[in-house]
Amino acid sequence: MAAVRNLFPNRVISRYGDITWPARSPDLSACDFFLWGYLKFQVFKAPAPHTVQELEHQIQQEVRRIQRVIGDVHKRLTKCLEQNGGHLNDVIFRK
Repeated sequence: MAAVRNLFPNRVISRYGDITWPARSPDLSACDFFLWGYLKFQVFKAPAPHTVQELEHQIQQEVRRIQRVIGDVHKRLTKCLEQNGGHLNDVIFRK
């Protein structure tokens, strides 16, 4: 550690270094705590892809599904704001 401190004075990032180690909470990024694991789970469901082209296609399909869900959530949140937090019967319980 002394050699590292000599090479990089006042620039050592570690638990006990000059610069404290940054927090590495997995919930800081949606991609870290959700997206990558979810995509892997969905893409490698049976039947698993056998070629790079199949893998790319399945990833693209799943990303489009996620984008649709995000769009639906955005619409619902917008409607919720318009209703001042009131019930969204026409959005959630379509007839």
